[in-house]
Amino acid sequence: MPNSFTPHAAGDLNYLKSLNRSTILSTVRRSPGLSRADIALQTGLTKATVGSVVQALVERGWLREGELHSRGGGRPGRALYLDGDRHYMLGAEVGVKGLRLVACNLVGEILASCHLEEPPSDPATTAKRLANQLMQLCRAPAIAERHCLGLCVAVPGPVSPSAPILSLAPNLGWVDVDFLALLREEPGLPDGVWLLDNEANAAAFGEFYFFEGMPPESLAYISADIGIGCGVVSGEHFPVVPRGYQGLVGEIGHTVIQPAGALCHCGNRGCAETLVSGWALRESLGLDIDDSLSASVQARADEADVQALIQRAGEALGLLMLNLHHTLNPSMLILGGSLMWLKGPLIEPALAYFDAHQNDLLRQSQSVPIKIIEDSTFTAARGAAAQVMARAAIEV
Repeated sequence: MPNSFTPHAAGDLNYLKSLNRSTILSTVRRSPGLSRADIALQTGLTKATVGSVVQALVERGWLREGELHSRGGGRPGRALYLDGDRHYMLGAEVGVKGLRLVACNLVGEILASCHLEEPPSDPATTAKRLANQLMQLCRAPAIAERHCLGLCVAVPGPVSPSAPILSLAPNLGWVDVDFLALLREEPGLPDGVWLLDNEANAAAFGEFYFFEGMPPESLAYISADIGIGCGVVSGEHFPVVPRGYQGLVGEIGHTVIQPAGALCHCGNRGCAETLVSGWALRESLGLDIDDSLSASVQARADEADVQALIQRAGEALGLLMLNLHHTLNPSMLILGGSLMWLKGPLIEPALAYFDAHQNDLLRQSQSVPIKIIEDSTFTAARGAAAQVMARAAIEV
């Protein structure tokens, strides 16, 4: 899903209006409480333009007016905030082990959610199951009287940058799936923006878009789950997720770090996922799909071979963090996914490896901040909802 504007002819009035609306919404989102005059000063737009756009956005339920600004002279302005009471966005994640759905308001609050712990089967059956869950979610009392801006579905594999097609989900065995087309065959789903994206990209976007306070210049979100993925996002008013020629940007789980190593689900050997992923750890421990990985590791924490397995996985995760640091150099790293439930035994060797090597090139003490999300059950789904808001803000 492209998250920025496509080129328009010079003087395109509709494009300029859309640009102004999105810029003003982004300014308020990043700096809540600004007045109209503040927005004009920050954006360089005229006061008249800001005034007319803000009035329209208030009427449409995107902005609300707050307290009066106290000023030394002149007419005091009203503080402006995103209106969290009139709209909502749907975000859904099709995960390897189940479905996760959220309804969020414009400030990123989850109003309703659903977690269906049942592994997907074929795409058509999964689309039908997801549609049923979405319709149930839309009947939740917290959103029953609100307007839905649309839906974004996050999937466990690369999405084509030219069309909303899931190119490959190696841990599901899905290839070239037009999942949104399957979903549209189900009646009763809301209109609005419809999007499809990789789950790590969606998670990264949400962490950036709904960042509490001023977001960093860029961030990388590492999704350490059944598989390993990464999403990168940067920008100011219009956050951008780089995707690459075939949508493979961020597929760090399939970068080869052990040539001639173990066979990966993608068909290559020695991928990072063969060392640090939920499926690889489960295979090494002989676990069934329904067994809890974190509970099993905790129960066998005194076994030397289990300790060595998790230590090696943690160091591999740290190596991936280091490679991201050297290749993309984001200003913040975020670790999420179900493997975070393994806590210290996995995270400590990862952080130790990264900390020991991140400044080798620069020989400086400046460090990249790292955020760990211990429970990221709805992180990708919430990020998918954020992508709906970003697109709807262009089209409002």
